[in-house]
Amino acid sequence: MVMTTNTNTAATTGTTSTGATTTGAVTPAGTGGDAGGGTGRIDFAKAAPKVFRALVGFDAAAREGLVPALVELIQIRASHLNHCAYCLHMHTNDARKAGESEDRLHMVAVWREARHFFTPKEQAALALTEAVTRVADAGVPDDVYAEAAAHFDDAELGHVLALILTINTWNRVALSTAKVAGTDERR
Repeated sequence: MVMTTNTNTAATTGTTSTGATTTGAVTPAGTGGDAGGGTGRIDFAKAAPKVFRALVGFDAAAREGLVPALVELIQIRASHLNHCAYCLHMHTNDARKAGESEDRLHMVAVWREARHFFTPKEQAALALTEAVTRVADAGVPDDVYAEAAAHFDDAELGHVLALILTINTWNRVALSTAKVAGTDERR
């Protein structure tokens, strides 16, 4: 669910929804529920600003060195699995802005049946995203982890795992604070 003022790069200088300036970090906005949504839920960034900033920093660090298209695919798939319409809307839009094709965006949810749309490396990342997102169901199977490790060096794999962890956290923030799809406050 990460937001930036410039969605084409992860390293930007922007302003968070709390007004704090960030340098070299992506800025999640819209993590509070009541900003424009009238849900009566907290604005996470205002209610827990230190936690919010730490999560922004974690997210920015996770993206470092990863291909932007892969970042968006991971975020889209986790958001599907978590039923987070807010983040799904945001990341499909970000992917389009970064040049992602409509065909691939439509196939992310059914990537196993449409493997020819995705590289083996992307498929490994999507499988790992599913396993980590659904970790309570069956853990992270050795074969899924091994396939990801075959496509990413240790540093890349660490960043992929961190990105999966951050999007799952952002999904939970958005769902807990009742964020409404299409109300991305980054604009």
